[in-house]
Amino acid sequence: MFNASRLRLARQRLGLTLTKLAEQSGVSLRSLTNYENDRQPPSEESLAKLALALSVSRAFFEGDSIEPVPVAAASFRKLSKTTATRRDAVLANAALTLAFFDAIEQRFNLPDPDIPSLDKLEPGQAADLVRHRWNLGDRPIPNLLHLLESKGVRIAALRHEYSDIDAFCFWRDAVPFVFLNTAKSAERQRFDAAHELGHLVLHGEDEMEPSTSKVREAEANAFAANFLMPRSAVLTHSMRGAGLERILVARSFWKVSAMAMTHRLHELELLTPWQYRSMCISLSDQGYRTTEPGGIVPETSQLLRKVMYGRAARLTIKDAASDLNLDARDVREFVHNLVPISA
Repeated sequence: MFNASRLRLARQRLGLTLTKLAEQSGVSLRSLTNYENDRQPPSEESLAKLALALSVSRAFFEGDSIEPVPVAAASFRKLSKTTATRRDAVLANAALTLAFFDAIEQRFNLPDPDIPSLDKLEPGQAADLVRHRWNLGDRPIPNLLHLLESKGVRIAALRHEYSDIDAFCFWRDAVPFVFLNTAKSAERQRFDAAHELGHLVLHGEDEMEPSTSKVREAEANAFAANFLMPRSAVLTHSMRGAGLERILVARSFWKVSAMAMTHRLHELELLTPWQYRSMCISLSDQGYRTTEPGGIVPETSQLLRKVMYGRAARLTIKDAASDLNLDARDVREFVHNLVPISA
């Protein structure tokens, strides 16, 4: 049977208004409105037109309803400044990504979540406690994505047309999901992942009210900085008044961006305000504000690699596309740069 909510989801994920979909599909606006409001099902001819326009199979419209991701559940940053159409597109794609992980869990046993709720602690204290709980000591974290996946976090990629969105996260049925912009530098992705972990630890399943977003973002940033560059360890590395060469060595050691390392040193009062401003200018002049020259190799997903390349069992892109009644190109977006593109 035709499922009206799936038509809406398929339209929203492409950022299409009803008017735009009417233009692209050749189905009248009035008919589309009736279909989405479940007043009448589409004819076979209209269904074929809609499937073509929305890059889904006709069977996509007959599946069970896919639970949407509420705006208040996601830890958005810049998205609060964008249009409702773009916001809905991001959330609709996230909902389909959850369906992709459902297909994975039907075939594989994934790690159980081990993300503590520490909403009563200061961000730095919470970061230290998570490190202690996970037996990380104060060493650099070799691979943050592998670590998060081992603790039950499901990692997925944002569609690459959302280049202005860094990352976001939310909980669904007590399982944490993190979406990363995998087009950014490896160092930026690591910080974004740690930032989203901060949201999961500090803010749990609270509604992400716009009125408190600045406070939440500052707390998540503070958590990420201390989680990736623990205060106790950084203070033992004799970094007071560090120059450019030492900062570049330190950023490689901690696997963070040069800008993040500089900000952390200033935060720990190892750089004076004047030294901090001068270093930021110098780094910016050399391209470190937008890129990371000589940086690390981007981290990839261990979980998805095992799922898609396992010897005993695997879920290929083709399999997942068939399960979800989506085009294989859309499924590849869920894992873009997280596994080899040939998957």
